[in-house]
Amino acid sequence: MPTVRSEQLRALAQRVADAFPPAVVEVVLTGSISRGVADEVSDVEMLVVTESALELEDAYAIARGAGLDGLDTWGAQGVPAKRVSGYLAGEPLELIFWPREHAESSVQSAGDALVHGVSLRTSGLLPAWQAQLGEYPDELAARRIEEAALRWCGFTPAALLTIARPGERLPLVEWLLDSAKRVLTIVFALNRVWEPTTKRLAVRVEPLALKPERLAERITEALTQSDPRRALRTMTELQLETVRLAPDGPNVDRARRWLAEGLDVLADT
Repeated sequence: MPTVRSEQLRALAQRVADAFPPAVVEVVLTGSISRGVADEVSDVEMLVVTESALELEDAYAIARGAGLDGLDTWGAQGVPAKRVSGYLAGEPLELIFWPREHAESSVQSAGDALVHGVSLRTSGLLPAWQAQLGEYPDELAARRIEEAALRWCGFTPAALLTIARPGERLPLVEWLLDSAKRVLTIVFALNRVWEPTTKRLAVRVEPLALKPERLAERITEALTQSDPRRALRTMTELQLETVRLAPDGPNVDRARRWLAEGLDVLADT
């Protein structure tokens, strides 16, 4: 059952989509609203597909014509995607404009958003994309798992201690955050689920069949643990359990050995 907030913001998003010109061939509502879980801090996220590429000023004009004000942009410039933020009726909106050709080649990169996307205007693109995303290729899963495991080997396991020096929190936090993201990449790939954002993580990982126990909780414990070495041990245990779930591969095999040795180092301290 969608939250009341989801219904309110979806109606606002539909109002914006209805005001777009005919050059807009597909409008997809994404994010927490499309999932029906929007709350008081949620914003409106929309993918806006046009038949041909736009300049940023063209995207601004479309947003302005739909009633948005306070317009700005973010991210890389000079690329096919044009990103426009703004407000309507005091609510924040984020619009990502893709030309159709770019959209067709970027379906997998936006897999989770499109799978859960809600059509506000369609020429048949979203249903076709969702049908395409109904299959998660084994080759893609293997590639993502191997790429994620790549960093967990190479330098000596004893060098983990340099990340946990007293008084130097930033290197530890950088390592923990990167490791957590790689763990999640592997877990979602193992389950053939298109990787989502890390928001509402506990809810997103709960239905997954293949995962370490208490996955979301242990990530939080590692990130919030005040003792550096205990935080590092917690994350290293989670990394090792994750690669033990993964199929054999050059990087996965090396990571299993390296992480096990790293745990031995941390156990001796």
